[in-house]
Amino acid sequence: MNGIEHLRARLQRDIIGQTALIDRLLVAVLTGGHVLLEGLPGLAKTTAVRALAGGMALGFQRIQFTPDMIPGDITGSDIFLPQDGRFQFVPGPIFNEIILADEINRAPPKVQSALLEAMQERQVTVGGTTRPLPVIFMVIATQNPLDQEGTYPLPEAQLDRFQMKVRIGYPSAEDELKILHLARGAASETRPAAADPALTAGGVLELRNAVDGIYLDAMLERYIVALVGATREPARWDAELADWLTRGASPRATLALAHAARAQALLAGRDFVDPDDILQLAPDVLNHRIGLGFAARAAGVTPDRAIERIVACVPIP
Repeated sequence: MNGIEHLRARLQRDIIGQTALIDRLLVAVLTGGHVLLEGLPGLAKTTAVRALAGGMALGFQRIQFTPDMIPGDITGSDIFLPQDGRFQFVPGPIFNEIILADEINRAPPKVQSALLEAMQERQVTVGGTTRPLPVIFMVIATQNPLDQEGTYPLPEAQLDRFQMKVRIGYPSAEDELKILHLARGAASETRPAAADPALTAGGVLELRNAVDGIYLDAMLERYIVALVGATREPARWDAELADWLTRGASPRATLALAHAARAQALLAGRDFVDPDDILQLAPDVLNHRIGLGFAARAAGVTPDRAIERIVACVPIP
């Protein structure tokens, strides 16, 4: 069992009934992308990220976002040392390899925006000085649905920095029973003891190089471009889609979908991308990058339903 398979097995042991979530987190590890997890409180979002970090020998920091935060709480700040008569930079929690931004949409917009430079440029600027972040750096943010009290919507520019947005629903009754047994220790006899990390920093970088070597056929590249293009020119494919969509996905979505599809192929043990890899990931890569108009909201259309229509309209090569 190689490192990524070992990590997946550990996550499946700790996270019950969230197979898709586990796969998306592993895709993020393999690509270095950022992930936004959305779901009601209590659906194991934070537990999943902690389990992921615990399976790798990487620096991990959880940041609990609150309405009274300021940007310096994330990036760090210059502190004056009176005994030395100078300022010294004290790094913030962003200077770690895996960042859990918990309940990111409970912080005010200025704090949310403080992550933009870090997520895109992999660097932080404080007091006019730019400091690089670790070579391996990924943000996994959790947010509650926007109709929850005390939440702020994320800026569109920040949403676009997330490679995927994964919605998490309630577990099935069978899975919830397993969660209950696990919580009360009924499964402790068969649960293995804590093991060494499944992946080191070097192992992660090797896997990322392997992902870059996965073959993506030119026809599938055109298919990805067509899917993303359909979000911008929906009238070309379907009249109802044109009424639903007011904003299409950026070229960053094209790059994210291609990269994620390569990682999905590697997780499946293949050295080439299959159309199904693209179809599995398209909803999570696109759902936060499209805008729905009044007609769509009035009809109860969700981003996922719009993406389903796009996938149905654009022919698979």
